[in-house]
Amino acid sequence: MKKDKTVRLSGILPESLVNGPGIRRVFFAQGCLHNCKGCFNSETHDFNGGEEFDMDKLIDEVKVNPMLKGVTFSGGDPWEQADKFAYMAKQFKDHGLNVWCYTGYSYEYILDHMDKREGWRELLNNIDVLVDGKFDETKKIEGLKFKGSSNQRIIDIKNSDKEHIILKY
Repeated sequence: MKKDKTVRLSGILPESLVNGPGIRRVFFAQGCLHNCKGCFNSETHDFNGGEEFDMDKLIDEVKVNPMLKGVTFSGGDPWEQADKFAYMAKQFKDHGLNVWCYTGYSYEYILDHMDKREGWRELLNNIDVLVDGKFDETKKIEGLKFKGSSNQRIIDIKNSDKEHIILKY
């Protein structure tokens, strides 16, 4: 049986400088359970919205662009399609690209549930940086770099895992 090689996205930003360091391709996942008040991307919450994209085609389009230093998974919440984003993340990592992923879940929640949800362990193992936590409009501060509210953390996954403590990027 052929594994489904599509991912549901609300959109793609071909080149971005504000979703991680360097020029990056940003993939916006379709589907989110968090429904954070004041979310700037609320149209991404509906799991039936957006459209299906062929993951291998998306990967190939990134690989042929020498300007890209990395990719960022945003949303919606990529963790709701973790198996699909894990597949893409591994391909990007194998190509030498830096991978960032945003989520409304906390890093601790992901660690506690990574063997209970499909693709969570694989996604965590193939990203460099996790921006975690729900957006909190009461903690929104203009000018925050790479996050929407001050409660969110930018976590260096590889070094946090090695040190067994949360190391912020």
